[in-house]
Amino acid sequence: MNSISRRLLMAGAVLALGACMKNPSTATNATANETKSVATADHSDPTASAESAAPASISGGASIVQAAADGTMTELRKGTNGWTCMPDAPATPGPDPMCFDANAAKWADAWLHHKPPPQGTVGVMYMLEGGTDASNTDPYATKPTADNDWVKTGPHIMIVGSKEILTGHPSGAKPDTSVPYVMWAGTPYAHLMVPMGSAS
Repeated sequence: MNSISRRLLMAGAVLALGACMKNPSTATNATANETKSVATADHSDPTASAESAAPASISGGASIVQAAADGTMTELRKGTNGWTCMPDAPATPGPDPMCFDANAAKWADAWLHHKPPPQGTVGVMYMLEGGTDASNTDPYATKPTADNDWVKTGPHIMIVGSKEILTGHPSGAKPDTSVPYVMWAGTPYAHLMVPMGSAS
């Protein structure tokens, strides 16, 4: 299973266990100095790893959850701002911690259960340490093949739940991941991938 699939599967588990957020934060703007760099993230510490996924202004008040190999979830910290963060999944090739708001969790739940995403519910996911493996065309691909367009993406955010925001952005099978592009175009789960610079 690819890293985005693993992360979103965990997001769905959060929903199932009732650890999902109730009061989404309105803070979505971040300056470069709020962003933790890959070099300073400590992935042996689940909380530090989870917090490295988003700007400190978001991750510092987020719930921290961790999934065990069997899919069971543990809440490491109760949040105060409506965001949830998860640490790196050790089984994936590179660091891939993720933070997401309540709307993004609803979108992830729809994806997991093969249901249409809720309309007019725009969500945000942060992956400031990047994602190392995902098909750009198949939302349910579990491994790279010769024709499923595997991509690697550096630090980025994902805007989900808005068809309108996709207009004008490239959506080909082999995108330039250094500019905003559409992942899973032509599916109900198409979303905008927006590259982010990391702190120096």
